[in-house]
This record gives sequence, structure tokens and C-alpha cells, in this order.
Amino acid sequence: MSQAAPVSLRGASKLARIPVKVDSSRASPPKPSWLRARDPGTASVLALQQMLREQELHTVCEEADCPNIGECFARGTATFMIMGSICTRRCPYCDVAHGRPAALDADEPARLARTVKAMKLRYVVVTSVDRDDLRDGGAGHFAACIAAIRSATPTVQIEVLTPDFRGREQLALEILGGALPDVFNHNLETVSRLYRAVRPGGNYAASLRLIADFKARNPTVPTKSGLMLGLGETDEDLLEAMRDLRAHHCDILTLGQYLRPSPSHLPVERYVPPEEFARWRETALGLGFVEVAAGPLVRSSYRADQLAAGSGLLPGEAA
Repeated sequence: MSQAAPVSLRGASKLARIPVKVDSSRASPPKPSWLRARDPGTASVLALQQMLREQELHTVCEEADCPNIGECFARGTATFMIMGSICTRRCPYCDVAHGRPAALDADEPARLARTVKAMKLRYVVVTSVDRDDLRDGGAGHFAACIAAIRSATPTVQIEVLTPDFRGREQLALEILGGALPDVFNHNLETVSRLYRAVRPGGNYAASLRLIADFKARNPTVPTKSGLMLGLGETDEDLLEAMRDLRAHHCDILTLGQYLRPSPSHLPVERYVPPEEFARWRETALGLGFVEVAAGPLVRSSYRADQLAAGSGLLPGEAA
């Protein structure tokens, strides 16, 4: 039987069927002057984009319209997004396309490994779209990519930023146990009170359990998670989420500003100033996180190499 053709939806068509509707007429507050990212149109950025196109690889930097694409690409680093560019979820904060994905590409792990080697990376982040259509949620493909990268470049350190593997968590963790990353990252994304509106299809408690269960199986591997600010959370909400992450054995935390990809997405409720992010970083460290990155333009894989190295939890040096 032939594979059905992929279907890709964005914007209003992507979000038409989510349980909590987005009011596209609501404007976000004016963007403050201090919230600026670097221009991505540099020669090094264009060269890296060309390499990615030649290898038919996707990066979350491009697909999710990350504000740090200029800085990260200019440094010769990227977060690779495996299993295609079409997600089976419809999260209203995210600009990645939703729809019916294509079949897995069996050659993708080898192409990814070649690219990592060609870029001479010492630290690489591998993430993916949600693949609820797959029996293992894509865990086997993650494991294949890790194995291929390690075979091509044995010294590289690998961070994975995984989906929640909805309903397949234990199978996924068993598979990943055969090809362990150096850092296991799964984003909580937002606070418990906002979960239904922000992350339909996700489950706050299940995401926490995934982190805790991975740590229980692999106690020496650092665990990491990230939260977006500016979606309407209160200080109490954020404190609760950070305490919950620590109670579920999360070691490293990232805190960043939510930025609205389009009027069809959730509006920004407020822009959190840099000094407030600095205070939250101190609070998180006080709760027991070993390393915290917090700032308006921080994303879960932003300077991931430096954050992992700063945690002191990796064997050797991650530069």
C-alpha cells in the first residue's frame, strides 16, 4: 500500500481545531527596544543553510522561526530537527507546520552524521517534531541518529530535545537506553494552569514523569527542560513549575520570552524585562538547578554547549 502524501498546515488553518481558540484580533504589546535579535543574513549563515539544503536536513532554528538563528548559525552551530518538518500536534505558540507527515527517511541518520562531521561540531542538539503516528513516537529514529553521529564523530557530545512520546513513554525510554545522549532535554513549555490552552495534546504531569523516569533509568545523564514566559503566567505559577521540575529531577533549566509567530498564534501577554529574567535565574539556582539560562532571547537549545559545560555534569569539556 502506498504512503499517503504529506499534508502541511500553518497559521489559522493549523489552529482551527484546537480546544481553546486563539483570538487573532488581539494584538500583542509593542515589542520593546531591548528585544532585538541579530540579522541572520550573513555569509556564514547562508553557507550553513546551503549545506543543510544539500543534505536535505531541517533545523528547528528555521522551522520555528527562532530569533537566535543569526547568532547560532554565525557560530556554526544548529539544532537539527529530525523526522521531517510536519508535526502531528497543533500547539498555538509554535510556528512548525501541522499535518500528515511523510514516512521516516531511513537515510536521515547517515546524512545528519555526515553534516555534523563536516561542520566539525563538538556539541550537537537533535530535536524533532511530534510523531504521534509512529508506534514508538520516533524514539527509534532518535537512537539511530545518535548511533550514526557517534560512529562518524566519536568525540561529539549529543543533546536530545525530545517530544513527550504520548502514551509510549516507557517504550521510548527503553529504546533510548540503548543509545544514550549526553544530555536529555524535554521542554515543559509552560505552567500547569495554562497547559490546555498552550499545549493541547500535551500533559503537564506526563512531561514531568518523562523527565523523572529518564533520570531514574540513567542517573548519570543530565536532564534539562525549558519554560516560556509572557503567556499570562503568574509568579506563583512559575515557581510551582520550577519546583515541580526539581521534584522530578530536572538538572538544567532554560527560561525565555514567548514571541508570537503570527496573529493566528497566541498573543504575548507581556514582555518580561532582562532584569526580571536575571532574578528568576537566581531563584532557580536557589531551588537547586545546577545551571540556568534565562533571558528574553533564550531558547531551550540556545548556547546549549556552554550551558551543559557550565553545569559540571558532563564528563570532559563541552565547548
